[in-house]
Amino acid sequence: MTFSPRTPRVVAARRLQRRRDRDQTGRFLAEGPQAVRSALVAGVVLELFGTDAALSRYADLAAQAPVVSPVTEDGLAALAETVQPQGLVAVCEQVHVPLAEALAKGPRLVAVAAEIRDPGNAGTVLRTADAAGAGAVIFAGDAVDPYNGKCVRASAGSLFNVDVVRTPLRVVDELRDFGLQVLATTGYGDVDLDGLLDDGSLARPTAWLFGSEAHGLPEDLLKAADMRVRVPIYGAAESLNLAAAAAVCLYASARAQR
Repeated sequence: MTFSPRTPRVVAARRLQRRRDRDQTGRFLAEGPQAVRSALVAGVVLELFGTDAALSRYADLAAQAPVVSPVTEDGLAALAETVQPQGLVAVCEQVHVPLAEALAKGPRLVAVAAEIRDPGNAGTVLRTADAAGAGAVIFAGDAVDPYNGKCVRASAGSLFNVDVVRTPLRVVDELRDFGLQVLATTGYGDVDLDGLLDDGSLARPTAWLFGSEAHGLPEDLLKAADMRVRVPIYGAAESLNLAAAAAVCLYASARAQR
């Protein structure tokens, strides 16, 4: 049987495009072969929807899924949120990692997305943190849902590779309690990133605080951090965008720690 957009299982899965339904069910959608592959490795796939062509092309992925549900092209389009879907959408189980549990593992590098509300930016920060070797990405305060479809796609599978934590905004003390220095990023920082590289400060276990592109970090987080760090600008650009600044800071720590 091939499911259509009106099939109850497709209708139920489509509801996961809304945050309310994701929160109520503890499930979310992962779209495309890369995300599906990472989700299967993480063991969180509950059901895999795919067109006949996609299930044939990615037979290795279909063989690993606990439940495979063939769908028509229209059925797949109803589940996908991209203009040109790649034929696979998985229903996945959210994995909630408490902050203390994530920090007890002793990560040497942590990224904190403090009230970052743009899902594309948040997903890119998550992907960059994973690439830089971070052990956890913390979504603090009124941040975007990390299981938002655009955030999942922007993470390019990294959502399944690191501990993803959701927590209230007041997170600095707990980070410090687990031995992490807490560095806040701001264009008006009193410490230069190059200076921290030169003096060896970035070799220590570090949590980086990143704020939204529009508003920056909340004032109380800036005050609570151990240092307020600016990324040096050598050219005429006014500033770096959030994703670029996060990449520069996280990779500076990664290089220093190695």
